[in-house]
Amino acid sequence: MMGQGKKAIALIVLIVGLILLFNSLFVVKEWERVIKFRLGEIIQTDFTPGLHFKVPFINNVRKYDGRIMTLDSAPELYLTAEKKNVIVDSFVKWRIKSIASYYTAMGGDERRANQRLAQVVKDSLRGEFGKRSIQEVVSGERNEVMEIINVNANKVADELGIAVIDVRIKRIDLPDDISENVYRRMEAERDREAKDKRAKGAEEAERITADADRQRTILLAEAYSEAEQARGEGDGKAAEIYAKAYSQDAEFYSFYRSINAYSNAFRQKSDILVVQPDADFFRYFSDKNGIRKK
Repeated sequence: MMGQGKKAIALIVLIVGLILLFNSLFVVKEWERVIKFRLGEIIQTDFTPGLHFKVPFINNVRKYDGRIMTLDSAPELYLTAEKKNVIVDSFVKWRIKSIASYYTAMGGDERRANQRLAQVVKDSLRGEFGKRSIQEVVSGERNEVMEIINVNANKVADELGIAVIDVRIKRIDLPDDISENVYRRMEAERDREAKDKRAKGAEEAERITADADRQRTILLAEAYSEAEQARGEGDGKAAEIYAKAYSQDAEFYSFYRSINAYSNAFRQKSDILVVQPDADFFRYFSDKNGIRKK
C-alpha cells in the first residue's frame, strides 16, 4: 500500500510539474505582437520570434496580429464645395505600431481600433471634400486629398499605438439624379465639340478645294501658254522650212502640197468632191509634169 501511495504522489507531482512547465512557456510567431503582464501590469512588449518563459500564475501574455490590417469602410456621402453630394468608397491600411499604447488606448480590441480610425478618416474626407469641387476631387487633386488624409489619420493613430500605412479612395460616384444631369451636360458638351470640329473640318475642306482649283487653273493656264508658244514656234519653223523649200524648187513644193490636199480630201472611200475637171485642184491629174495644157 505504501508503494502505491508513493507512485500516486509521484504521478501527481509529475502532472503538476508538467502543468507548471506548460504554463511557463509561450511561443511568439513572426507576425505576432506580444504583451507580458505581471499581475495585470505591463512589464515587457518587445519579444523576438521564438520560445519564451514566464512565471506561472504571476505572469500572463496576450498576443495580437502585427500584420497590416485593412479597414474597408462602407461608401459614405460627402458634400463638395459646390454643395453637391458625392458617394466615396475608401479603405485604410494600418498596423500596430506600439503594442503597449494600442493595449492602453484600445484595450487591444481590433474592432474598436477600426471604428476609431474610420471616424478619423471620415472627418478628414468630409473636411477636404468640403474645400474642393467635384472636378478637383475626382481627378485634379485626388492624390493630394489622400496624402492629407494620410497625414491627419497618422496624427490621431499615433496616440492609439497604430500606424496608418495608406489611405486610398477606391471610387467616387455621384447620386443617380446628379449622375443623370452630369451625363446630359457631358453629352451636350461632346455634341457641341463634335459640331465645332465638323464645321472646322468643312471650312478646311472648302479652303483646300478652293486652293486646289486655283492651282489647277494656274497650271492649265501655264500649260496652255506653253503649248501655244510651242505651237507658234513650230508653225514659224514650218513656215520657214516651207519657204526654203519653195525657194529651192517651187514646182516640187506645189506638187507636195497638192498630194497632201488629195490625201486630206479623200480619207475615206465614200468621200465625194464636186469640182470642174479643169479646176486647179486637179492640176497634177491632167499632166504628169503638173503643167496644165492650154
